Amino acid sequence: MPLDPAIAARLKRTADGLVPAVVQQYDTGEVLMLAWMDDEALHRTLTTGRATYWSRSRGSYWVKGDTSGHVQHVRSAALDCDGDTILLKVDQVGAACHTGDRTCFDADELAVAPA
Repeated sequence: MPLDPAIAARLKRTADGLVPAVVQQYDTGEVLMLAWMDDEALHRTLTTGRATYWSRSRGSYWVKGDTSGHVQHVRSAALDCDGDTILLKVDQVGAACHTGDRTCFDADELAVAPA
């Protein structure tokens, strides 16, 4: 069964058919990672409750946690107002980042000038 046509019609994809997915811890709001989805990855995510992404480097689908055990149980999914970004709120088990860190956004904090 393909992705719901109403959802598919709202998606604005990159030239290679992908949409970025921002992944957030559902109860704390912590931003965990960014990954890429196509229609099939989004469909699998919505129908299984497990975060499924498209790996640009491997050229294949991957279900978060299938090899690492660091599973993402999807609590909710939403499109932004333009339909060009997906927000997944998940219950993250273990590390979200492939480096073993809880989040992919804690390694290199950038200095910002005061406003």
